[in-house]
Amino acid sequence: MKRRDFLKQSAAGAAVTVLSRVTPSTFASDGGAKVALVRTGDRVQGIEAAMKLISFPSPKGKNVLIKPNFNTADPAPGSTHNDTLRKLVQEMKARGAAGLAVGDSCGPGSTKKVMEDKGIPAMAEELGFNVINFDELPPEGWVHCNPPGCHYKNGFDVAKPVMDAEFLLWACCLKTHQFGGIYTMALKLAVGVTRKVNGSRFGDLHANDGGILKRIAEIHHGFKPHLVIMDGMEIFVDGGPMTGKRVDANVIVAGTDRIAIDAVGVAILKHHGSNEAIMSKKIFEQEQIARAVELELGVKTPDRIELVTGDAESADYAAKLKEILMQG
Repeated sequence: MKRRDFLKQSAAGAAVTVLSRVTPSTFASDGGAKVALVRTGDRVQGIEAAMKLISFPSPKGKNVLIKPNFNTADPAPGSTHNDTLRKLVQEMKARGAAGLAVGDSCGPGSTKKVMEDKGIPAMAEELGFNVINFDELPPEGWVHCNPPGCHYKNGFDVAKPVMDAEFLLWACCLKTHQFGGIYTMALKLAVGVTRKVNGSRFGDLHANDGGILKRIAEIHHGFKPHLVIMDGMEIFVDGGPMTGKRVDANVIVAGTDRIAIDAVGVAILKHHGSNEAIMSKKIFEQEQIARAVELELGVKTPDRIELVTGDAESADYAAKLKEILMQG
């Protein structure tokens, strides 16, 4: 599918207000979630192994949208590693995806420049995928959301290609965030699908009222990724999101439950020794996670998270993380 056709399909029709586009029961799991964990020194091998350890919907015959972390062009974990993106594109092609696009809105800088600095247009030409700069979507390319109990003053806009994706692949980093977010993983990755110009991102989201973490979770109201891959090869245990105190954690995490992914990620931060905002709270007391639980976006308690591994080193690491998870 050509880029203009992908955009035309995604942006068809006028923008609408979504109150319950995806029902809470769609988000809720059967009470548990399996999360693949691979300890490795090779991110490409780790992604391949992690995707084999869990079940997820097939992308065969579907148009796949990959949402990376392109907040800036800084080296991983400041942004999604190009090797990670390349491998995910290859995996989707191998599984029979009908079309592929990579979409994001960087911020606060220029999305076009970030993508160019990372070499994404050249990669797209080489591998055969479309690039969607959400900042260039027309007004009808956005869906306005204002779910019940929303902590946004006037609701928020989400990129229509995300809402309409036949297969949504969520590719997040694992790091702390010093500007109000506490950490950036699966939940906070959604900030990059919100609109910049109408206040969804730089107005309401960052309003100085203490509600930013609740609002981060609320962005997920109308969509659900079919697969989440979290690259934890390098992590920030303090600072972030662009630069920070870097640790080589050498881990790839994969699953379909955003809460479970974030909970495991916070456990990894705790295991490697993070800042006060991470270390002083129980995992399910982190406000992003707590609000996501209220919205029934995934698992409700840490005991419902099953860590799946395929080798002794990963199993040993997972056992340490499970102990941290079970502390709440």
